[in-house]
Amino acid sequence: MMKNPIIIALMAIFVVVMSSAYVVDERQTAIKFRFGEIVEENIGPGLHFKIPLINNIETFSSQILSMDAQPEQFLTNEKKYVVVDFFVKWRISEPGKFYRSTGGDLRVAKNRLESIMKDGLRNEFSKRTIQEAISGERDQIMQGLQTKSNEAANQLGVGIVDVRVSQIDFSEKNSESVFKRMRSERERVAQDLRARGAEEAERIQAAADRDAEIIEADAYSAAEKIRGQGDAKAAEIYAEAYNKNAEFYSFHRSLEAYRKSMGNSGDVMVMEPDSEFFRYFKNKSQ
Repeated sequence: MMKNPIIIALMAIFVVVMSSAYVVDERQTAIKFRFGEIVEENIGPGLHFKIPLINNIETFSSQILSMDAQPEQFLTNEKKYVVVDFFVKWRISEPGKFYRSTGGDLRVAKNRLESIMKDGLRNEFSKRTIQEAISGERDQIMQGLQTKSNEAANQLGVGIVDVRVSQIDFSEKNSESVFKRMRSERERVAQDLRARGAEEAERIQAAADRDAEIIEADAYSAAEKIRGQGDAKAAEIYAEAYNKNAEFYSFHRSLEAYRKSMGNSGDVMVMEPDSEFFRYFKNKSQ
């Protein structure tokens, strides 16, 4: 069999085909080299062929990669240090450029990417106070950092997918002063709220007092009106009673006066004997 030229030719062809065929995984992208020079890049997943011995292939991951940086101190606008822990999601967007700038070494790419991110964070934190950095502007920091870092990362052939600050801490020497400032700020806000509450309470109390005075005045006016109507009705009844029997009415009023004047044993009256007050005592015929 080994002396059969056809079999030898077929085996040679098989060896050539097998050595020239290569497969790129769906999670990868590839670059083709010829004598160390890139001749084709961004080779997609699938079965491909190359010239044996002349071309060689190097694959790179096309998945999203993570970079967890070590916590780093950054100086804020107030000249205070904060310790920032962050991570980056990135991927190789241009394999050819990535290989030329890093030699295809992921460690080199991560080191350079970490340097880019730290420079961006340093710039973002230097424009803000501690309060701004840890409260409402964190999203703005991330958006600005992702935009600016992508510009520098493109030079490495990589793209920044996401940037997140996972934690912001204070350095030990700044913690107490920051906490004091935060307490002072919270106390100022609390005092402002108390002052507003007291002002609102006074306004409500004043309105209630005014309403109470108006209600009392209306009630007094209504009571006086009713009392006047009652007095008028009583006067009318007295007048009618007087017109029916004036002498009896006068006698009844005198008895009422006697009862009120002489009702107590200790009462003393000094009057003339012929006073009109004793008219019914002297006139027995009436």
